[in-house]
Amino acid sequence: MNNKIYTIKSDCHTKDSLTVILKDHPEIQFVSLMGIDIGGNGTDEKIPVKLFLNDIDNMLKYGIQTDGSSVELQGIAILNNARVDLVPDIDSTWFVDYNNDYLCEENGLPVGTLKIPSFLVHNHKEVCSRSILKRSTENFKNKIRVLLHDNPQICRKHGFQYEDIQEVLTTSATELEMWVQTPEQSADLEALSASQTLKEQYWKRTMGTVRTVIEKSMTELERYGLEPEMAHKEVGGITNTIDSSGKITHVMEQLEIDWKYSNPLQAADNEILVREVLEDMFRSHGLVVSFKAKPLEGVAGNGEHIHLGIAIKTNKGTRINLFSPSEMKRDYLSEIGYGALMGILKNYEVINPFVTATNDAFNRLKPGFEAPVCIVTSLGGSKESPSRNRSVLVGVIKDIENPFATRFELRSPNPYSNTYLVMSACFQAMLDGIKAALASGLSTEELEKEISKKVGEDAFYLSKDREYRSEEDVFEHYTEEEREHLYGKAPSTVWENLEAFNKCEDRQRVLKDGDVFTDDIINSFVLVTQEKWINELKVRIIPSNIAIIRKFVRLHNDADCDMDVINWENVMFLKTKLMKDTMHKKSIFTRLVDALDNKNYSTASELQKHMNDKMTELRLAYSTYKKNIF
Repeated sequence: MNNKIYTIKSDCHTKDSLTVILKDHPEIQFVSLMGIDIGGNGTDEKIPVKLFLNDIDNMLKYGIQTDGSSVELQGIAILNNARVDLVPDIDSTWFVDYNNDYLCEENGLPVGTLKIPSFLVHNHKEVCSRSILKRSTENFKNKIRVLLHDNPQICRKHGFQYEDIQEVLTTSATELEMWVQTPEQSADLEALSASQTLKEQYWKRTMGTVRTVIEKSMTELERYGLEPEMAHKEVGGITNTIDSSGKITHVMEQLEIDWKYSNPLQAADNEILVREVLEDMFRSHGLVVSFKAKPLEGVAGNGEHIHLGIAIKTNKGTRINLFSPSEMKRDYLSEIGYGALMGILKNYEVINPFVTATNDAFNRLKPGFEAPVCIVTSLGGSKESPSRNRSVLVGVIKDIENPFATRFELRSPNPYSNTYLVMSACFQAMLDGIKAALASGLSTEELEKEISKKVGEDAFYLSKDREYRSEEDVFEHYTEEEREHLYGKAPSTVWENLEAFNKCEDRQRVLKDGDVFTDDIINSFVLVTQEKWINELKVRIIPSNIAIIRKFVRLHNDADCDMDVINWENVMFLKTKLMKDTMHKKSIFTRLVDALDNKNYSTASELQKHMNDKMTELRLAYSTYKKNIF
């Protein structure tokens, strides 16, 4: 097992090096080009290593062809022009995916597939999520260089001169939350909710199979060079059940795992690797892992906080964090830091569609579950001793004693957000804010006042009719009406999010700066997201709700008390309203499907919200009904 290799770095992506490596490792029997489409899906095919080596020059330069119907590039790879090429990214780290259920006859090692991060190319243009992030970071770094050249006072404040710059560095990292459970065992939602309220699981000691798997996973990720930093229990979960033999039989726990930052493109690639390693590890031990944003109604969902930072590497090899102020105890952020933060906040309406693109994602973003719904930041209370506010959209992570640690934490994404597109949009938005901040000539004190402005106060960059900063718990300190007044009304369906996105044409230009996002790509993303929303409602969510409703059956008999009759009548009223058609009136489900079929999407969106409210009401009603039955 010690002879396995886990990665092939960019300096070995040549014909001669790859030939030697692959011939020395006969257990690596397949090659797979991993492109990421607009929907965030990764391609995976099995090319025998022998064929790859026989045509390695063309493979490395031109890749392979595929049919556009196999990837989500709606509006780009159309029926009469469907060719899409998968072209290897020779500058990224390649990794080997091992199948522990299939051993190589020659040396007994697990059979491996060399997964090569790649670009999707259509009509000679890179049109995939990876290429968008590549263009975004290149655009960001190039224009930061120009801004530093034109603003030498910023360089001086950070202790260097423009001529000292060797490289502008962009850094990113993600945190991954997941639910782990025993297959085919249903959740006790009331027990889960009670455990969460009592905080019985958060950061508690893992035990049994879960402990074994998480420790094995950390070791495996270390072998891939990801440098895992922490794994722990999250807020959700219940105590495991143990049978008479001492074996754990019922597992339902929420976990989180973190690993070291990297450049944005590598960080997004790493996240895919981490998910695959965790899925394989838990499955091999008889457990299933879910990265859904809201796997279970009424308890905490899974987040995927994204950390963003920028720095300068000088000719002497030193690194300087451009978000950190020159005096850590005097300011929260530098001029560049304030500008970047304001850029995300001002332009969040065109970032949010990439963050929250599914029905499942909206199920998570509800008050009360530490999931942000308001466009608001926290700078950290005191400058001398900054705190962390978990209720805001973007947090400033800062350590007074360590200027290198200053970064932003975007808290709204979930594990199925398209990390490539989320990061791309954030870097584009940060660049817009930095340009504005430096052009204003304002000091850090004046920029702090800008981001701390009150509703109705004029601002040079941010909107007059909103606030953007709170050091309070925004869910506990304000009512819903107050939050909407201060921070704007958040969309609550995929359609509302897309509508807000389409109305922000002036802010879409921020995405298009440097030809990072094109009209074709934006149109494709809208089509992909809208199609998923429609199809999921029709073929998954409504049928699932119907199945739930049919399980809510009568439990009382005629001898039971009148309260049972009243409770059951309430349940029946809600069941009928949701799914029972009559000659004179259609149910919510039927009206929703009709609206989708007739492309009345605004109506469908309102009916979806109505359906969700009534399903929540029904679950509570049936729970109340059951509690009174012997």
